[in-house]
Amino acid sequence: MREPVDLRRQRILAVVQSRGATRVSDLAAELAVSVVTLRRDVEELAREGKLRRGHGVARPMLPETAQAAPPPDPLPDGGPVAVVVPERHAYLYEMLHGARTTFEEAGIRIGLHIAPPVAGAEQPIVERALADGARGLLIAPRWRSRATEEADYTWLARLSVPAVLMERRPRAGSALHAVDTVCTDHWYGVHLALDHLAGLGHRRIVLAARDDSPTARALRSAFTEIAAAHPDIDKWAVVLSAPGAAPDPDAAAAAVPVELPSLISELGATAALLHGDVDALMLVQKLRDSGVRVPEDCSAIAYDDVVAGLGSTPLTAVSPPKAEVGRAAAELLLRRLERGASSGPARRMEVLPDLKVRGSTQQAAPVPASEVPPN
Repeated sequence: MREPVDLRRQRILAVVQSRGATRVSDLAAELAVSVVTLRRDVEELAREGKLRRGHGVARPMLPETAQAAPPPDPLPDGGPVAVVVPERHAYLYEMLHGARTTFEEAGIRIGLHIAPPVAGAEQPIVERALADGARGLLIAPRWRSRATEEADYTWLARLSVPAVLMERRPRAGSALHAVDTVCTDHWYGVHLALDHLAGLGHRRIVLAARDDSPTARALRSAFTEIAAAHPDIDKWAVVLSAPGAAPDPDAAAAAVPVELPSLISELGATAALLHGDVDALMLVQKLRDSGVRVPEDCSAIAYDDVVAGLGSTPLTAVSPPKAEVGRAAAELLLRRLERGASSGPARRMEVLPDLKVRGSTQQAAPVPASEVPPN
């Protein structure tokens, strides 16, 4: 039987009066009701003068002598939090969902801003959002090249509100080194992929990756480091996944592209790591059109896991914890809003991805004795 409203509100009052300021989300979980229902109860009790409410927090009424100078609410009334992400970026949109849930539980609105694929597009968007009253910022700049990344450091470091970078790790020693960041540990993601392939007996592996984002550059660097040091990998190579996946697509298109099927044939590779999902699905089709079957002739792992599982052969994929990155970034920003932008040291958080094994990887065929390198 559902608990009567009056009884539930009496329990809310009892908890708040005994514990002091209490998060609405914690009360909802304890009383087994939705956050929306609990928020309505708190609003009604506040209207009746039985408790005080802040954003996401219920507070007891103070004695009359103390009410003259009450302590500030953790999250005082203010504008929304601005969230800025690139246009047409499904990976980052999943992070947005994680952040939105956290802000909703705290009673804070978000203002979503989509940045077009133009260098420097984020700065005027952020400036407008702040002029309109945004009190904090979550941002994932596009940073197609290192030059565009460096160009954003100065103005981002001078923001007048707390900010957290999502899936972006500024250069060490830069003006943004001490800004809060939450990222996936992409080195670990590449490690998971290569260890899985090496465990299946694959000794010659290719990375086909983008080169037009911080994530892409992190993957290329990690692959080069790990593959070069891995005792079970004999040969490896890196190729651009598509001409348009370079920092300067016009220059890349003008150059003579190296095709993945021909590189696999030349290297004698039996496995490939492909970034990101859409490119991975298209490259698998290109391999099949060239007579290279996946996984029979070449095992394939996608990196991103947004749509990798939807292919005609569902792709094994490294799966970054996208929603968790968004939640962690929102929690960091809430901490700054509650305690002040300069409260405590900056935090650089890394969250580990995992590997979703599907049908695109299998045991490698035995290597002919004539091709086994000498010890």
